[in-house]
Amino acid sequence: MKYAIIIADGAGDLSLPELGGRTPLQAARTPHMDAVARAGRLLTAKTTPPGFGAGSDVCTMDLLGYDPRVYHTGRAPLEAAAVNMAVGDHDWIFRVNLVTVSGEKAAGGKMLDHSAGAISDAEAQTLFADLLTHWRTVEPNLASKLNLKHGVSYRSSMTDGSGRTYANVQTTPPHEVPGEEWGVHLPKSKLTGSGAAAASGTAGGATSATADTARAEEAAAALRALIESSASVLANHPINLARVRAGKRPGNLAWIWGQGTKPAMPNFQQRFGVRGGMITAVDLLAGIARLIGWERLDVPGVTSYHDTDYAAQGEHTVRGLDRLDLICCHVESSDESSHQGDWKTKVAAIEAIDEHVVRPVLAKLQQFDRWRVMILPDHYTLVSTRKHDATPVPVVIAGTGIAPTGASTYDEPACNASPIHLAEGHELMQYFLRDGL
Repeated sequence: MKYAIIIADGAGDLSLPELGGRTPLQAARTPHMDAVARAGRLLTAKTTPPGFGAGSDVCTMDLLGYDPRVYHTGRAPLEAAAVNMAVGDHDWIFRVNLVTVSGEKAAGGKMLDHSAGAISDAEAQTLFADLLTHWRTVEPNLASKLNLKHGVSYRSSMTDGSGRTYANVQTTPPHEVPGEEWGVHLPKSKLTGSGAAAASGTAGGATSATADTARAEEAAAALRALIESSASVLANHPINLARVRAGKRPGNLAWIWGQGTKPAMPNFQQRFGVRGGMITAVDLLAGIARLIGWERLDVPGVTSYHDTDYAAQGEHTVRGLDRLDLICCHVESSDESSHQGDWKTKVAAIEAIDEHVVRPVLAKLQQFDRWRVMILPDHYTLVSTRKHDATPVPVVIAGTGIAPTGASTYDEPACNASPIHLAEGHELMQYFLRDGL
């Protein structure tokens, strides 16, 4: 049996007035996705469990069959795994973004861009290297046990082996606060004075709670200091000054978030009896793949944006199916265009995925005696808000053992009209691999 999963990241959306009340999936010309819908089964799956935000870490882990309530220790550890970063057993791991802000915290500066204008790998690598040197110079007590490892574009992983604990620190993804004052969303303690006092009622319990509160505030203050001090080296860095002169957005602040500790996830092949591979431009997805024992297929020319080589992603998915049982092709461009509030590019990205990924993959699968394909976003990303949304995602499955259910199109309204709705997203993988066989 051969399996293909095509994740159009963030493709799910609500209706938009710019599209005549249609969603981008409805407005896009997608003859091949619609052909899969006619041949297969539509459903929805809730990929954001209660208590979690609709991040790609949670949602992708969930749809691949790993319940985040069991396996999720934070987003950053997944990305660190992708770049094979050395992580101590007691280290805390963070994601660091180069972001664009409009001004200082005291002046009410806004979060303009979570990706620093899609900054290049080479520019970001230099900025992160100089940033770590700066931190170790100006904040030696905070940064002596820090390490940074650049991933892709604006993304880096960071480890902290200082012994500070961040379990009770709240950090915020920068893509969730576009246009808002960044100072309001700096790391903060999850514990409050009233919460600390609400101990077990014993003197020992109150003392313990007070100590936990103090540790949480100390850790949050350390992150705030690092973020705010990053501006002094980044804002006037030659790379950023050149970007501003060229009309590009600078990476003028380093945003720290997504903390966690080393995860332990069981091997996918041992669980499901299927050998898998991942195609992605995003470290987060690559990290999940590494942790579950999947191979990462290197595809030149693949990026997170609409300049990605869609045809190469489709071609390498086709090639991978000759060698592995399952290939997951993840395309990020529909998500990034949503974060920019760019509905035109989102529609174009969906159409490109349909033509250059779905079409060749479907043709390849049909050469095998037994096969299945699944197409879905990991979560909604709303053009209207530029944020992720936890609405259950539209899913289409077709292939061996899947009886057609009479659908004619693949889009959110068609999937919402289906009688099949999985309330537990982590059950989707078993459903895809085994239902009807």
